[in-house]
Amino acid sequence: MPKLKTHSGAKKRFKVTATGKVKYQQTGKRHGMIKRTKKQIRDHRGTRVMFKTDGDNVIRFRLPNSR
Repeated sequence: MPKLKTHSGAKKRFKVTATGKVKYQQTGKRHGMIKRTKKQIRDHRGTRVMFKTDGDNVIRFRLPNSR
C-alpha cells in the first residue's frame, strides 16, 4: 500500500494543537489594507481555531501524518 503524502500547501497554512484542534491564520491581511476598515484589520489579527468537522477533514485528507 502506498503511503499518504502531506499536502504541501496545508502544512504551511494549518497547525494541529496538542488536543487535536486545527489552528489557522485569518485571511485578508496580506495586501489592500487601505480599503479595509480599522475594525476589520483588528478583527483579523492572530489565529483562529477551525470548526471541529472542518478540522477533522483537514487532518484526515491534507495532514495525515500530523497525529
